[in-house]
Amino acid sequence: IVAEWLAFFVPAIAIWLGWQSIFPEKIFAVWVLDFILAFGFGVAFQYFTIKPMRGLSVVQGLIQAVKADALSLTAWQVGMYGFMAIAHFWIFGQVLGAKLEVPTVEFWFMMQIAMLCGFVTSYPVNWWLIRAGIKEKM
Repeated sequence: IVAEWLAFFVPAIAIWLGWQSIFPEKIFAVWVLDFILAFGFGVAFQYFTIKPMRGLSVVQGLIQAVKADALSLTAWQVGMYGFMAIAHFWIFGQVLGAKLEVPTVEFWFMMQIAMLCGFVTSYPVNWWLIRAGIKEKM
């Protein structure tokens, strides 16, 4: 949510992340920002959960937080980005002939469905991470 609105209000961020130079579509550059911010927030949340539960040092806590969140977040984003790509390029772009943009109800409705898709793709990874002792049950 933070990344989407940040890129909407400050389009230069998308340009810095490759829009128009690497990516012809703004959505791809915003996904880079989404991933960076999600990874940062995810590692922070994992760190403040894992470090005190396991009594780890700061460095050990960060390493364990990255291990716990890297695969989980990537699996989540595969589902979320996958559905948003379908919504953006096919449902809205091809079928409806419309744009799917951040300040619209349609965008945020599609994002809710995308988050469910992210849950579906990340569930097996999180299950494995918990069973392997890499991630803590919450």
